[in-house]
Amino acid sequence: MEEFRIEHDSMGEVKVPADKYWAAQTERSRNNFKIGMGQETMPREITHAFGILKKAASIANNSLKPEKMTDAKKAAIGQACDEVIAGKLNDHFPLVVWQTGSGTQSNMNANEVIANRANEIAGAKICHPNDDINMSQSSNDTFPTALHISSVLILEDKVIPAIQKLTATFKRLEKENEGIVKSGRTHLQDAVPVSFSQEISGWRTSLERDEEMIKSSLPYLKQLALGGTAVGTGLNAPKGFDTAVAKAVSDLTGKEFITAPNKFHALTSKDELVFAHGALKALAADMMKIANDVRWLASGPRDGLGEIHIPENEPGSSIMPGKVNPTQCEQATMVAVQVMGNDAAIGFAASQGNFELNVFMPVIAYNFIQSARLLAESIISFNDNCAIGITANKDKMHHNLYNSLMLVTALNPYIGYENAAKTAHKAYDENISLKEACVGLGFLTAEKFDEVFKPEEMVK
Repeated sequence: MEEFRIEHDSMGEVKVPADKYWAAQTERSRNNFKIGMGQETMPREITHAFGILKKAASIANNSLKPEKMTDAKKAAIGQACDEVIAGKLNDHFPLVVWQTGSGTQSNMNANEVIANRANEIAGAKICHPNDDINMSQSSNDTFPTALHISSVLILEDKVIPAIQKLTATFKRLEKENEGIVKSGRTHLQDAVPVSFSQEISGWRTSLERDEEMIKSSLPYLKQLALGGTAVGTGLNAPKGFDTAVAKAVSDLTGKEFITAPNKFHALTSKDELVFAHGALKALAADMMKIANDVRWLASGPRDGLGEIHIPENEPGSSIMPGKVNPTQCEQATMVAVQVMGNDAAIGFAASQGNFELNVFMPVIAYNFIQSARLLAESIISFNDNCAIGITANKDKMHHNLYNSLMLVTALNPYIGYENAAKTAHKAYDENISLKEACVGLGFLTAEKFDEVFKPEEMVK
């Protein structure tokens, strides 16, 4: 039988599991919002960001109000926050995404857990959730701060390194495949030749541009709402708290955060997250294109394009022996679809900043963090289990290249567009080569055709 202890808040007494650090307000939320329990809890990245900002707040308060935030309190709070940041207290953060739109209950969850753990560390009841852990703060400025901190951390520490890893793979593949010429394709139809390394360079540059766009969003995310308190006026926060706490967050994370210049904007507008997630959506769109290119080029093995080989990681069918599917391409494209859906949710949520506060922040957090996490992990998986093993099927590329009617484009300067079109149609209708069609129509001699018709030179 589960054991309980009695906690209280401004509304009265509440029974709380005896082995948990949370208190009354967290328990009320746990009972009132049984929506996705155990499945859609507040992202751990948000939980850990709360640990960072609460520790930073104690440091700033200690410097500005040492008579209230004593050295003893700061030390105990700091140690408790370190445990939150390290994920050691994850089991004490049970609340779901689908709660109050300001994230108030998650802020109080952090306040209660850190207070009770800090008191345990201190060996005395010296910290109060509201008076000490939440000193100089409000849920209205802490949650958007946690959202910005967690977004910066996951973008810089997970998404960008994943992009760089796949980019490096494509750079290697470019060098390894220099000089291999293949048929280009537009509209899913044959087009003029392209080198395989040029095709890969398009993939690489897309990723490099996505990285640049993500990085361009970071300065906005590094502006923190902390110090605005309830409505942006900074009520109950000492002068200089906003800059001091931003510096403390910077020191703790090793990343340069600053205080938001306008707290009224910081509390109510989520435009920075819309912009940053737009860059993630661009990355998702490029991953969709790259993964689709790879699975088309690898299609077959006999009845498709078959121009590249990709690693064979697992059986692809429960009924067709020997079948192998482009599964890494499929996971990447499914992740891309999820990110695109998340972008719509974030856009709608960000548009709902009424008056002095946006109250759709938990769903923004949930979708943003999921998109970043999925993309980072998906890209690493695609790289490690597919991209690094891509090899060119040179024979098939050569066959397809010389079987392409669009090579006739090389004849335009010599016989004109309309005669080149006639040549292509004759070759297609009679299933003969371009040379046979061109010579048969009397447009060029066989010798002149061989002189001007050099597909490998069409890519330069």
